[in-house]
Amino acid sequence: MNSLPADFETRTLVDGLLFPESPRWHDNIFYFSDMNDGRVIRTDLQGNTSMVLEMPGPCSGIGWRPDGTLLVVSMQDRRLMSWDGQTLEMVCDMYSLATYHCNDMVVDKKGRAYVGNFGFDLGDRTHIKPAEIIMVNLDGTPEVVADNLLFPNGTVITPDDKTLIVGQTFGHCLTAFDIKSDGRLGAPQMWAKLPDTIHPDGICLDTEGGIWVACPGTACVYRVEQGGRITDTIPVKTNAYACMLGGHDGTTLFIATSGNTYRSGKIETVRVNIPGAGLP
Repeated sequence: MNSLPADFETRTLVDGLLFPESPRWHDNIFYFSDMNDGRVIRTDLQGNTSMVLEMPGPCSGIGWRPDGTLLVVSMQDRRLMSWDGQTLEMVCDMYSLATYHCNDMVVDKKGRAYVGNFGFDLGDRTHIKPAEIIMVNLDGTPEVVADNLLFPNGTVITPDDKTLIVGQTFGHCLTAFDIKSDGRLGAPQMWAKLPDTIHPDGICLDTEGGIWVACPGTACVYRVEQGGRITDTIPVKTNAYACMLGGHDGTTLFIATSGNTYRSGKIETVRVNIPGAGLP
């Protein structure tokens, strides 16, 4: 099945954002972090927004424990925080394990969090350094479960809970890991090698096993199959940094975009034919 209808065009759901990231569809509500504004925001499908949480600094990845507690990545202090609707608490300090600022995250069905990080200062790309995925266990203890990754970014877990797939932004690829019973990851496996023009950022999975990949720099979101075949391309006007399938039937693709001007960030949407699957 072609994932896109014959005629498609993105529409703006929310605008005026600083830098939207980590879009999530959870309990029939759309959530995202406005990273540089340090806020987690929720919105309905008409674009009516409300602030869920204001963080003391930049925030990125978000996810939920089985009991409904919200987990949020606090980037610069490299901490995982929790929010129960009233109290913001530190779950884990990852500073000693993360090579650089923490970034995106996926939370599994048991509540374990897998957190990536930059690996290096993005302002100095002459010294690209590899980074880790850190798993934060249910008791809050962290451990490195994968390393030597070139900017591990958007991450998904397959519906059977057996595979974690992460985009390596500067590796131009999607990398898969078997998930062991204790949550640790097996050896890396190439899931899809991408052209050097594609720097995968946020990603999401559909029911036919395709992965939508947001790519800053090309102003596009791509649907990629295992092995690397690109089946569909969606252009945006600025840059696409993350994407998420959701909506009431799972076929709304939410795209977090941003340009180079102040508060040019947007959440754009487009309808596709194949619904979302897995986590986040």
